[in-house]
Amino acid sequence: MKAWTVATLGEPRDVLELSERPSPEPGPGQVHVRVRATAANFPDVLMIKGLYQVKPPLPFVPGVEVCGDVIAVGAGVQHVRPGQRVAGMAAVPHGGFAEEALLDATATMPVPDGISDEAAAALTIAYQTGWFGLHRRAHLQEGEWLLVHAAAGGVGSAAVQLGKAAGARVIGVVGGPDKVEVARRLGCDAVIDRRDEDVAARVKEITEGHGADVVYDPVGGAAYQQSTKCIAFEGRIVVVGFASGDIPAPALNHALVKNYSILGLHWGLYATKDPRSLLACHQELARLLAAGAIAPLVSERVPLEDLPDALSRLGAGDTTGRVVLTP
Repeated sequence: MKAWTVATLGEPRDVLELSERPSPEPGPGQVHVRVRATAANFPDVLMIKGLYQVKPPLPFVPGVEVCGDVIAVGAGVQHVRPGQRVAGMAAVPHGGFAEEALLDATATMPVPDGISDEAAAALTIAYQTGWFGLHRRAHLQEGEWLLVHAAAGGVGSAAVQLGKAAGARVIGVVGGPDKVEVARRLGCDAVIDRRDEDVAARVKEITEGHGADVVYDPVGGAAYQQSTKCIAFEGRIVVVGFASGDIPAPALNHALVKNYSILGLHWGLYATKDPRSLLACHQELARLLAAGAIAPLVSERVPLEDLPDALSRLGAGDTTGRVVLTP
């Protein structure tokens, strides 16, 4: 099979190598698939650079979010079978930027008919992260104000749609006029261009002084600081990641000013701490997708040979929605 391999850590354009590799063999609790689509994620870029918390041994095949056809299953796997179309999380070092991959069975689910390969591949990380962040961590309520940073990106666009599906009033923060239009099409009730506007002041204006009840922040840095200035009384800031590269150091005494909460979200922990919740979330997301309440924003379909350039653009923040490899 063909696969993109990382033998040396660095910028995707510089270190990814396309080569022939043996087909992987599934071990216990693993699923071997022929890849239909793999959604690119910011953690993929960090992993290739050696900056992610998960550091696979070199060489490895990156790509963690996969839709494919089951070829074989390892010992102990009973809920999927050969021939089924499934979506799930890759067992790196045998990742999804390849023609074949291995998936972790605990995070692998059958894909219902009527869902495209690209949508299925893009449904796992961003939407499950959004669902757990908004519902399990922040307990978002109908009618509340939800502020989403990087609202036109892969993670942010999912949170916007899930917020609207929950009946929230959604404010999207983006960078640039092209992304403003994307956020509006996603359904944001209001959009703020952080390059031209004061985010905190605009949130207070839009909410008539109330502030944001829930903030969804995959950016960190200045975005987090802006959030603390416009959070509502008993608001909740969900810390999802640090795409800006700047990890803020919160002034915890400030949390007492409005009784707001700072909530951490590491979605991957649910696979080991509460795996049944992943299945329940998957079923709810499939229901919302079938009802048209959510729809992954797939902005680019990339052939195998164009992956390094696409990943570098993703890492630089030059993409919107989801970039999906379709080998």
